[in-house]
Amino acid sequence: MSKQLVRLRTRPSRDGKRFTYFLDYLDEDGKRRRITLEHADKRKAERQCAQFERELRMGVVEPGSLKLSEFLEDSLTRTRGQVRESTLVQYRLAMKRLIETVGNIDYLKVAHKDGERYIQACLDRGNSPATANKNLRSLKRLFQLAVQRGQFENNPFKYVQNPRVPRQKVRVYSEKEYLSLIRVAAKFSKETTLRWDALIIMALCTGMRRGELLNTTWKDIDFDMQSVDVAPKKDTKETWQWHIKDNERRTLPLTEEIVNLLAAIQASQPDGYSYVFLPKSRYQHIQQRRQKGTWTVQDGICPVNNFTRQFKVILKDAGIEHGQFHDLRRTCLTHWLLNGLSEYDVMRLAGHSDFETTRRFYLAVRQDLVQRARAISQANPKLNFGTHLARTSFSDGCNKSTSVDNSLEMNNTNPHKKMRAFYILYLRYPE
Repeated sequence: MSKQLVRLRTRPSRDGKRFTYFLDYLDEDGKRRRITLEHADKRKAERQCAQFERELRMGVVEPGSLKLSEFLEDSLTRTRGQVRESTLVQYRLAMKRLIETVGNIDYLKVAHKDGERYIQACLDRGNSPATANKNLRSLKRLFQLAVQRGQFENNPFKYVQNPRVPRQKVRVYSEKEYLSLIRVAAKFSKETTLRWDALIIMALCTGMRRGELLNTTWKDIDFDMQSVDVAPKKDTKETWQWHIKDNERRTLPLTEEIVNLLAAIQASQPDGYSYVFLPKSRYQHIQQRRQKGTWTVQDGICPVNNFTRQFKVILKDAGIEHGQFHDLRRTCLTHWLLNGLSEYDVMRLAGHSDFETTRRFYLAVRQDLVQRARAISQANPKLNFGTHLARTSFSDGCNKSTSVDNSLEMNNTNPHKKMRAFYILYLRYPE
């Protein structure tokens, strides 16, 4: 009887309450390899194990060679625990799109041209250039990790060009808009269990992201120092695992009004309740899911159901046609920049990993720059052309019945006098 090439094994989850199957085998170099099946169906796992065993023996899949789907599972297994769950989800989505484009081919046969086909397929599918770029970045990173592990000599997507994405105008709420949002949210909060008014005020004051606000606990609030800590959460009895974007732990200021508002919210909650903004009913539901093992780190990014849908209702009632909750953060950061904080200070407070992200918020102050530039131009007598031209004396002999050739001094060889005469005629007789 020949030696078995593939073995079916189980892998427990971190909480020890679940498990998944994976295939364990040796490659042509004698190195142990594994492919995660990501399910707990024993019959299905046994069929997959037998199928992979046959493919190895028939040479359909040579040891050391993987199809793209298998390469993905292998890569996810290797990187799990090193990156956020949301990143793994993005890797999986990007690879799924690649397989749809080029087929489930041997990962070693992927070439530069496949990356170009992938970008075009994304655009043809209706994805925006920004979405296509995001997917391509995920693939580049996935294959670069394989290069670092020695599975590739070169990243096949390294030189694939990203589609050009036009710089978007940053949406900033005006004072009238965000005051209207707060008024509507205060009424809306009476109909729901989520304190929308407090969420909006906190976002405008601190620039915190949606997930950061919804995962804020009372331990993060310092009432004496009037500040809030944006800190990751561990998987405990009261809290679930949650990671900060860019891993930027930071402390943000609170105003006296917000501190008083938070104190009132805390007084209305039961003793021992951990989360500041999460409704009690939702928290209990999440705890039940955690006990069943169906709650994931990905779910913790936004632990409130229908968050965006509810905010759109508030926008509509406030008479605001376009907007997102994240625009509250953009509004806060823009106000910081306009009122004297340096770009570096804003970067630190915002939790950005680089200056480029912060620089995008300068677009939001463009209108302010335009207004200041206009004021400078109007204050400079050398640049205020309209005022000068309007005050320039006009010859009595030049009237509406005067020959255009004469009034424009067409026979004058001085081009500046010709242009001056033209502006005078236009200002006097615009029609």
